Amino acid sequence: MREIKVELGERSYPVVIGDGARFELSRVLPASADRVMFVTQQAVVDAGWLDRVDPGVPYKVSVIPDGEANKSLVTFETLTRTFAANGLSRADVVVAVGGGIVTDVAGFAAATYHRGTAYVNVATSLLGQVDAAIGGKTGVNLPEGKNLVGAFWQPSAVLCDTQTLGSLPPREWACGRGELAKYAFLEADPALTPDPGLEPDEQVARAVAIKAAVVAADEREGDRRMVLNYGHTLGHALEGAALGDGDRDQPRWDLRHGEAVAIGLIFAAQLAERLGRIDAARVEEHRRVVEAYDLPVDLPAGAGAAELVTFMARDKKAQHDLTFVLDGPRGVEAVRGVGTDDVLATLAAMGADS
Repeated sequence: MREIKVELGERSYPVVIGDGARFELSRVLPASADRVMFVTQQAVVDAGWLDRVDPGVPYKVSVIPDGEANKSLVTFETLTRTFAANGLSRADVVVAVGGGIVTDVAGFAAATYHRGTAYVNVATSLLGQVDAAIGGKTGVNLPEGKNLVGAFWQPSAVLCDTQTLGSLPPREWACGRGELAKYAFLEADPALTPDPGLEPDEQVARAVAIKAAVVAADEREGDRRMVLNYGHTLGHALEGAALGDGDRDQPRWDLRHGEAVAIGLIFAAQLAERLGRIDAARVEEHRRVVEAYDLPVDLPAGAGAAELVTFMARDKKAQHDLTFVLDGPRGVEAVRGVGTDDVLATLAAMGADS
């Protein structure tokens, strides 16, 4: 097992990485824990990832629905009412077992239930292990945009069980690879390039170490932590636009989070080139890495430039302006006050509808 600490003073916590890490749960539970409420999804239960996971205290299991459309206030309300119906107290612990949707929703429920209940993340997806489960950003979506309701609430521990990765379907791998592609541009680490020839434990550990260092330096996304959203401004806009009107059970296009982020990375590179921050060779490097991870580089058919700008303007980084994380001479950094015309022109160059 590998262990990396997220250094946040008295609220520091371990991230345990390795085959069978989920069985470390009883060791990392807060000492005050009287009971545990597992929050998971049916696919995780069916895969057997909860089998033999013993928290060492009495527990119950709450199953939430699958799919991005269910990362919602409705699911949040149902979950917190389940906590109340089962008599969960502030001495108890919420344990999220699953991917990014589970850790985001369960973490937000824990952050607000009794004004703050301890929680542990057991990440079973690549996306969860390299990104979503770490750093304490929790939340749910609104029809108006991704992650617009949430809270910073750090877990007591994170368990990244790389044994579970072997059962992931290809689209779930794509979710995580979109984040790995992001990390490849945040830090020049050969382990984060496609097909590095490393075991999953090592690649997950490299990504976790980068995120842990950034979170320790800027827990609440005042400045430096914004770089972790590289590719996410357009990525979240694409996810929001897919669910933002019509039947939320029938998205307008089928994009997983990591796939949307991958397209967002290409957009961010082209926007940076338009603004004179990078050259064409660097844009091509973005395309090479994203394609090598077998991720999409083109906007989905029917994506409208004006609609996407509306969603991007609601992004949590924005302060009544258009803010993007862009590559440049000093590396990847937040850039405020980007002109709407430049954004629209970049989207048009990528084939967005006018």
